[in-house]
Amino acid sequence: MLASVRSTLFSTAHRLHARAASTIIKDAQIKDFQVENEPVFGYMPGSPERAELEAALKKYQSQVEDVPIMIGDKEYRTDEVKHQVMPHNHSHKIAKFYWANSELIQKAIDTGMAARAGWERVPLAEKFDMWLKAADLMATKYRQELNATTMLGQSKTVIQAEIDSAAELIDFLRFNALYGKEGTKWQPRSPDPNVTVNKLRLRGLEGFVAAVSPFNFTAIGGNLAYTPAMMGNAVLWKPSDTAVLSNFTIYKIMREVGVPGEVVSFLPADGPVFGDTITKSPHLAAINFTGSVPTFQRLWTQVGQNLSNYIGFPRLVGECGGKNYHLVHPSADVTSVVNGTIRSAFEYCGQKCSACSRAYIPESLWPEVKAGLLAAQKELKVGDVQEFDSFMGAVIDDKAFKRISGYVDHAKSSPNLSILAGGKCDDSVGYFVEPTIVQTTDPTDRIMCEEIFGPVLTLFVYPDAQADEMLTVANKSTPFALTGAIFAQDEAWLVKATEALKDSAGNFYINDKSTGSVVAQQPFGGARMSGTNDKAGGLQYALKWTSPQAVKQTMVPLTDIKYPYMG
Repeated sequence: MLASVRSTLFSTAHRLHARAASTIIKDAQIKDFQVENEPVFGYMPGSPERAELEAALKKYQSQVEDVPIMIGDKEYRTDEVKHQVMPHNHSHKIAKFYWANSELIQKAIDTGMAARAGWERVPLAEKFDMWLKAADLMATKYRQELNATTMLGQSKTVIQAEIDSAAELIDFLRFNALYGKEGTKWQPRSPDPNVTVNKLRLRGLEGFVAAVSPFNFTAIGGNLAYTPAMMGNAVLWKPSDTAVLSNFTIYKIMREVGVPGEVVSFLPADGPVFGDTITKSPHLAAINFTGSVPTFQRLWTQVGQNLSNYIGFPRLVGECGGKNYHLVHPSADVTSVVNGTIRSAFEYCGQKCSACSRAYIPESLWPEVKAGLLAAQKELKVGDVQEFDSFMGAVIDDKAFKRISGYVDHAKSSPNLSILAGGKCDDSVGYFVEPTIVQTTDPTDRIMCEEIFGPVLTLFVYPDAQADEMLTVANKSTPFALTGAIFAQDEAWLVKATEALKDSAGNFYINDKSTGSVVAQQPFGGARMSGTNDKAGGLQYALKWTSPQAVKQTMVPLTDIKYPYMG
């Protein structure tokens, strides 16, 4: 109705005139492309990839790489010299790096702001091409450099490195480019383009993005820093001290494909110094964070305290871990429960954000589940990740070792807890903690409620008749809501549990372990104290880093202020 009234305001001559006019905002000229998830290599004895990886491991363990602070095309070094060591052999240094001070962080802000407008004007099509080229290089030329630096610096086994620093990182680059491309396709309706053309253009944020990445996934570092950059933003990247070498490898690859040094600054730094500096800047546009709850809360508080100083309202995106559960129904398949729980709890020493840390087992299945878990635990080799039969390496550093061993000590001393397997901790050579299985008689003991972030699994055995009550316990006993899994063959109970546990996890698994999300297949993130649930690896993630502008272009002159009904 309104459209028809509007159209009567313009003469036929004007409408014919409009057909000759051109739109100011042009459709993005982006070649069509499709991508698939990167295959995971097998590393069987005698395979080419195994030989290439062994050569890369030998290279990186025989040197201490100097990793500078990078701002623009310039390298910087400060007096605050740090070293990255192998967690499984902590006397062995593999990288020397430097903490940026507040002056250098401010310089990076100024550099990024100066470059922002020019980078934002680079067509998205060109940026997508860079990202796809980088992914191809990571899949081929640099695959084993990424894997080797991740294995040595973050103590990941071959498979855990391959699914992270190779497959997931490559997937992030390819699928974020794909989803960014798809995001440009949606345009608002223009009912009569002879009269009015409506467009939506995706702009970068008006300011800089601070990316704060963790140690536990090399791929997360690449995603946190370079997805905002792909969409036209200037980024200050603070890598984890314990992932500097692998993260710097990503930085160098992205520079090779054409990402300007002014666009992404590489800034190892003391956390509070970095946080204090970025949150004081009026140009802070967003924080892209993965790490601990206290750190994210500190940053959020600082942003709130400085809110009146900012040019806009900064976007805060964060993923903060979880206290993830496996809830087993009496009808569950025991083999799936045992194998899924062992893998989820102990792969990468339980240092995945999604790792299972608590499980609820029915009495009727407990003897068989217990026997299976204990038998499997005995087979898990803990050792040097360069020994390809190792199931686990070491935990990341001395702070993690002290925290995790503290929970093991609690299990040893508490009357509510008994250690069924593992429990040994030894940091004489590396930060080694045995895969530890604990049984509790109290489902609210702090070992069942607090995030440990280590290879400690605690089990509560419940009467079969209380399966429905366990839904509430699993849902309400922790402040987190990242991942969770239910195991059952009873379909009616699966339906009931899936509904009851809807808010308990951002990534929910039915008859599968709570770990192993794949980019574009299970977009990742949780709510409550697990974060803002912005779903990395999903369709909307790239668009999160844009500030869309709606543009209306009228093609004919407005010749009157009156509407037809006014006479």
